[in-house]
Parts: sequence; C-alpha cells; structure tokens
Amino acid sequence: MLLSVVIPVLNEEPNVEPLYQRLSAVVETLDANCEFVFVNDGSTDRTLEKIKALRAKDSRIRFVDFSRNFGHQIAVSAGIDHARGDAIVIIDADLQDPPELIVPMLEKMREGYEVVYARRVKREGESWFKKWTAKFFYRLLRRLASVEIPVDTGDFRVISKEVADVLRAMPEKQKFIRGQISWIGFRQTFVVYERDARHAGKTKYPLRKMLRLALDGITGFSTVPLKFAAILGFLTAGLAFVLIIWVLVLKAIGAPVEPGWASMMIVILFLGGVQLICIGILGEYLGRVSDAVKNRPLYIVRQTSEPNFSTDDK
Repeated sequence: MLLSVVIPVLNEEPNVEPLYQRLSAVVETLDANCEFVFVNDGSTDRTLEKIKALRAKDSRIRFVDFSRNFGHQIAVSAGIDHARGDAIVIIDADLQDPPELIVPMLEKMREGYEVVYARRVKREGESWFKKWTAKFFYRLLRRLASVEIPVDTGDFRVISKEVADVLRAMPEKQKFIRGQISWIGFRQTFVVYERDARHAGKTKYPLRKMLRLALDGITGFSTVPLKFAAILGFLTAGLAFVLIIWVLVLKAIGAPVEPGWASMMIVILFLGGVQLICIGILGEYLGRVSDAVKNRPLYIVRQTSEPNFSTDDK
C-alpha cells in the first residue's frame, strides 16, 4: 500500500519542519510506503527552500510549486492530482490538525470506508467571531445544500484512490473539496478530535477568504439562492398588487389620496433593491458559467519534483 500525504502550503516556513517530523513519526508506525506531496501555493518566504532541503534528506518528499497563489482549494486539488497513493491524506501545514489522528483514520479505512473525515469538537486559538461564523456557515450550508455536508469539518481527511479518481474528473473551477467529496458518496465516516492552536505564523483564511469559500460552497451545492430570488420577486409583485388595490379602494370610497414624493421614492428604491439582489445572485451563477466556458487551467505549475520510487514499490 502507498499512502500519499497532500500538504498545501502558503508562507509556512516555520511549520514545514515540525510538521514533517510529526508526520514521519506517524508513518513509521504504519505498514505502508509513504510519500509527502507539498503544494507550494505561491509562498513569498522560504517555504519552498525548506521543502527542498527536506527532500534532499528524505526521498519520500515531493513538491509542486505554483507560478503564483491560486488558493487553498486549488492547491489541495493539485496535490490530489499529483498523488499516487492507494489512500490520500489531506492535511494543512499549520499543525492545528494533529498528524497523529491519521492512524485511527486509516483504521477506519481498513473497516471498508472510502472517506474518513475529522470532525472538530473544540477549536483552540481562534477568536469567538471566527468560531461563531464558522459554526453558522456549516449549519447554513447543511440546510441549503442538495447533499449532506458534515458540520464542523474542514479538509482534513483520508480518501481512497477511487474517490480521488472521481475528484480529478470533476471540472469545477471554484473548488469546494469537502462539498465535492460529500457529493461523490461512497462509504463515509468520521473521527472526532480537539483542534489545536496554530503552531506558528498567521492564518491564511482571513474574513475575505472565508466569505469567498462560503459563497463557493453555497452556490456550488445549492440552488436555493436562485429560488429565493424568484420567491422574493413574487412577494414583491404581490405586495405591489395589494398596494394598487388599496389605492383603488380609497379612490372608490372617495377618500383623499395625495400622491407623495416620499412614498414613491420608497417604492422605487425597494423595487430597485430587490432587482439588484436578484441580478447579483444571477450574476454569481453566470460568472461560474463564464469561467467554465473559458476553460482556463485550474493552476499553473512552475516546477515539480519527480517521484523517487516507482509504483512497483506498492
């Protein structure tokens, strides 16, 4: 058996070596060959140099170096594309997700599961705002999505070669890996853990990127926003119809009706706001269609290492 460990990295210079040490200790306990696939997502520090230095000492290390920053989800996709394992681990480099959890996750795989993901029961070293927004997003997505996406989970998981093959064949440009894996199906289960604080450095998911990821998740796996736009349009049209009837009734009974600038502006602004909301929702989906039509490559590789052992070693 060959185990691939996919590690997306962006400016993780102080974390590369501690992560490697802990991963090495874990894989030494496993009855399997192993490769570490680092994906350098446009780092501007010495992350790549650290990876190359480790590769000079350990032939199991491979790397994929992007020409620029393409984003975390794209980096994970690239790692899966280049991984050759019968089982593939996805783990971030910040050591918030403990490498030691790989052992019980693989035990679940041996029971016949094709996907084993890690579910967080506690998050250390994060602000209350991030914890609250993450909790809200996962539950909102679960209610809106057309597939069952587990709550309180990230991308830390183990997947089988069969699941990886399906992921490679999925053409989405806006990747939401955990949603795609849920959509694929197969037998899935989880292990629980307490998430540690980041070992060093700063988070690579500020609020802006978190919102982008949330939008990708919702629009990629739910048509509810489109339905909401249609429902809102019908409600607005119904409200306008009621107002028209009300004005006609007042005129019929001879009540004084004074047309006012304020009321007219309120109606115009309200209707205009609803239209803009609906156009914005439609524009988000049309933007995805435009990206698909352009068919640009998902990422561009500046350089990559060659595997240091053949697939016969499995």
